[in-house]
Amino acid sequence: MTAAMRPQISACPACSAAPAAEALADRGAVKDADLALSLPTIHCAACISTVEKVLNGTPGVHKARVNLTLKRAQIVAEPETTAALLIARLESAGYEAHELDATALHATQTDRAGRDLLMRMAVAGFAMMNVMLLSVAVWSGAEGATRDMFHWISAAIALPVIVFSAKPFFVNAWGALRVGRLNMDVPISLAIALAVVTSLWETSLSGEHAYFDAAVALTFFLLTGRYLDHRTRAIARSAAEELAALEVPRARRVWPDGSETEVPVAELRLGDLIRVRPGGRMPVDGEITAGTSELDRSLLTGETLPIYAEPGQVVSAGEVNLTGPLTVRATAVGRDTSLHRMADLVAVAESGRSRYTSLADKAAKLYAPGVHILSALAFVGWYLATFDPRTALNIAAAVLIITCPCALGLAVPAVTTAASGRLFRRGLLIKDATALERLAEVDTVVFDKTGTLTAGTPEPTNLESLPARDLHVALALAEGSGHPLSVALATAARAAGIVPAEIEDLSEVPGFGTQAMWNGQTVRLGRASWTGGEDFDYTAAWLRIGDAPAQPITFTDRLRPGAAEAVAALKAQGMRVMVMSGDTEGAVARLAQRLGLDTWQANCLPQEKSERIAALTEAGAKVLMVGDGLNDTAALAAAHVSISPASALDAARAASDIVLLGTDLSPLSEAIATARTATKRIRQNFRIATWYNIIAVPLALAGLATPLIAALAMSTSSITVSLNALRLRSRP
Repeated sequence: MTAAMRPQISACPACSAAPAAEALADRGAVKDADLALSLPTIHCAACISTVEKVLNGTPGVHKARVNLTLKRAQIVAEPETTAALLIARLESAGYEAHELDATALHATQTDRAGRDLLMRMAVAGFAMMNVMLLSVAVWSGAEGATRDMFHWISAAIALPVIVFSAKPFFVNAWGALRVGRLNMDVPISLAIALAVVTSLWETSLSGEHAYFDAAVALTFFLLTGRYLDHRTRAIARSAAEELAALEVPRARRVWPDGSETEVPVAELRLGDLIRVRPGGRMPVDGEITAGTSELDRSLLTGETLPIYAEPGQVVSAGEVNLTGPLTVRATAVGRDTSLHRMADLVAVAESGRSRYTSLADKAAKLYAPGVHILSALAFVGWYLATFDPRTALNIAAAVLIITCPCALGLAVPAVTTAASGRLFRRGLLIKDATALERLAEVDTVVFDKTGTLTAGTPEPTNLESLPARDLHVALALAEGSGHPLSVALATAARAAGIVPAEIEDLSEVPGFGTQAMWNGQTVRLGRASWTGGEDFDYTAAWLRIGDAPAQPITFTDRLRPGAAEAVAALKAQGMRVMVMSGDTEGAVARLAQRLGLDTWQANCLPQEKSERIAALTEAGAKVLMVGDGLNDTAALAAAHVSISPASALDAARAASDIVLLGTDLSPLSEAIATARTATKRIRQNFRIATWYNIIAVPLALAGLATPLIAALAMSTSSITVSLNALRLRSRP
């Protein structure tokens, strides 16, 4: 008898289920880890697919999803899975990654406000069509009981729809009135409410006219404008929150006996010793007490090259340790770190920029009281003329409906939507509702250098002048290091068809370079002071073979595509263009010379950039800031309007008004031209709305504004405004 055929000992179902239940309970007691990674270099659907494949293929990862807009990955994994492991896997696949503090980020919200507006607009549109069909019967000559029946059916449709769909206007109007001010929603709400009340009164008295169709149509058109306005806004979180999220959530505390423990950053105190491994970011401000390495400060200061790090060196939170382990004594933790101080600068700058008054708000400030006064005068005048409150109220309602800012409600969002669509096709995403208006006013453009005008990656410039033997050795040494210059050298050499020399005993000396043995000689690639080279103003790695003099391999920062064209076009538009960078004076001066710029500033700290932008603003300049790094975040928020590339960190993109989706900078000048044209179209739409009122208001005051005339007038003005806005799609 086979094992499969042998009789088995039966067990009760409860006994059989108990071990499984215990296992499930044990498994449920251990909570999965929620990890968040920033992915600044992803840019397309292929990147999403690759990153998700790498992450989901990592042992311990249950689920990984990538958001291209936020350039972020959300990972659910087993508790022992670390962000360092995932970052290493992604970097081996060619993607830069940084850990974010998931607890400091708000969960990505669905666009509830947009869906709410769209639902209310759809309900109003459906109701408008049905009420209009009933109104056509009345306008066609229905009388007596038939007309009253159609009016009551219209009321049954319109009343719940108005209560539901017009709620945003009522809520905003009440909020304004409670604090003793007027906004555009006050005349809107009053017109809708008065139209409904007047219509109910007329219907109850078997009157000839009712405004249910006009009230619902008014609600629909205004919701359309409100939804278009919402669509032009990106749901951007605060840049200050993004900066805080870039803090390292955990750190390795070193105890007096030399042991290490991973602890939350919130538990660190002044004087604690923290071990920062190669590839890790500094969790605190502090001073190095042990170890040598190199620090990448490009995200914070814009410096292209890493700096040498040794005991006594002061470090800041957010800097990246490149080559060797470091022990750091904390001198500032939590909200006292430089990263948090930068976040505070951003918050202050954001609040200052929020005081900008849009063209629509300026129009509303003048329009709302004028509409109320006109409607009140119409009521008083007709009451004194007829002593009939019913007639006076009907005409006052007609005036209020006719003058209700339907065209004004569409004037701005229709144009901004059309302009945003045009710029999106050119690779620019408009995030803020007033960004186009502010961009049209720009007269000064300030560029960051590293990662903005340049690609942020070095490239060798003198490989052709070096002997073939030196190139083979240099490639072999470069492939043994993750230093940015070594990576750039190895990439360029491989692309040129160079093969590495056969070397032995390859090792990397943290903070200095790599060395090995080749044909019995010691060969080195690294810093000038270590190889016997000479320090000079150009970026260079020095190669020394045996006792021969060290040879420099020079590098330059590659220009971003379209940078030269963008600068030339902006200057041709009469803009004042300058570079403001945290990089060294020599590097910034050479870049300015390449681009033909006379004004530049180097060695700028983040606060200095923000202060200089503020100084330009106080001098009367309207500044456009273009930047991509953490060191640019406060300046981006402080500028009159700001642009960041899609490759920028979340914090920079959140602080900016416009995101450049591609790598080419050349669309910047077209963006300004489009913004200026859009502003002209907005002003034209205001004039159209004004002329509409000039023609329609006398009809209403004369008592000739029937519901049909009111509905046609509103529809005509709204369609005219929309068609004028659509002209932007084909013309810059």
